Amino acid sequence: MSYDGDTTARIDEEVARATSTSAEAGEIIASLEEALIAFRRDIHSHPELSWQEVRTTEQISAALREAGLDPVNLPETTGCYVDVGDPATPFAAGFRGDIDALPLTETTGLDFASQNEGVTHACGHDIHTTVMLGVALSLQKLHQQTPGGLGARVRVIFQPAEEQFPGGAKEVVKQGVLKPLPRIFALHCDPKLTVGSIGTRIGPITSASDLVRVDVTGRGGHTSRPHLTEDVVGALAHIATSVPAVLARRIDARSGVSLVWGHINAGNAANAIPAKGSLHGTMRILDADAWKDAGGVLAPVVNQAAAAYGVTVELDHVRGVPPVVNEEDETTIIDSAAKKVLGDGSLTLAEQSMGGEDFGWMTQEVPGSMFRLGTKTPGGEDYDLHRGDYIPDERAIAVGVKVMTAVAQSCINQL
Repeated sequence: MSYDGDTTARIDEEVARATSTSAEAGEIIASLEEALIAFRRDIHSHPELSWQEVRTTEQISAALREAGLDPVNLPETTGCYVDVGDPATPFAAGFRGDIDALPLTETTGLDFASQNEGVTHACGHDIHTTVMLGVALSLQKLHQQTPGGLGARVRVIFQPAEEQFPGGAKEVVKQGVLKPLPRIFALHCDPKLTVGSIGTRIGPITSASDLVRVDVTGRGGHTSRPHLTEDVVGALAHIATSVPAVLARRIDARSGVSLVWGHINAGNAANAIPAKGSLHGTMRILDADAWKDAGGVLAPVVNQAAAAYGVTVELDHVRGVPPVVNEEDETTIIDSAAKKVLGDGSLTLAEQSMGGEDFGWMTQEVPGSMFRLGTKTPGGEDYDLHRGDYIPDERAIAVGVKVMTAVAQSCINQL
């Protein structure tokens, strides 16, 4: 393909400008890295549970205001968002970081370990928050230093309560924060990936996740006369073993449905059949359409399993979060950005996780994509998320900021 002289000159100018802006962004991010690590350590040592992230929100807002930005608190809750760029320009993209911690005890022994007993950032949300703060600060500096500014706006959302069903993302959507955005991006720490690498995937990258509780009641009695009772324990056992298997036959196997029980309780004596008992578990589904239909399948399957025992069953099926479905266009933007700022060897195919993530509420509203951010130190200890001893490599912060800032620049350049 050949171009005329004017077109060739314009393309060369655009490439030169993009290369120059990318180099400038790299210098800005490098200058911010030490302060970002200090910020992360501060919020890590003061973790707050879902809907209680008051101090965290205040610290985020203070850092944004110091950079000349004007953060907006989410109404009637914690969390905030900020717009970077000229208000007269269109939005190019949105970016989301979750800010809440988990009700776990930290066992890392770090100097900046949690000061709040029984609460810790064991899922990496302190990293997510810091990365998104770095994106806002980097883009603000680019906006200030570039003639004509960014040429578009981006919105960075600091979302509360990801760890609680149905998740703070649903409230953010309800409040209309995503309405002006053409697309949205997020990241999640991955302790299996080495720092300096990221994982992407087109299509579902996480699972829908629901809470399921089954309460069973019946006439209790002596274990020597079970025919005079309604065997609650037998009913619970049958529900626990048969319902997951039947669901796998009633719902398309390609949807990846999985019902796993985490709690079963009934009675306290070996020779007494109790009058009540309960099962608690989670149901996870990879396919968004199957997730929508699963509620109508679960109830009759549970009731049928219990029917032979003559017990009364009460099912509480709490809709949790839909799967995060990564769109091809947005994932391609991330792939290109990562290759540009980290190199070709930085990119890997992310595993499809059965974990839940409320970013799925956002990708149901606007096209989006979430990538996995490597936090494993090369040759270092293996960790998993939601463990009190999880120690991510803090160099991942700069990696995340570089990729997300490059994503923002790519979205701006596409307008």
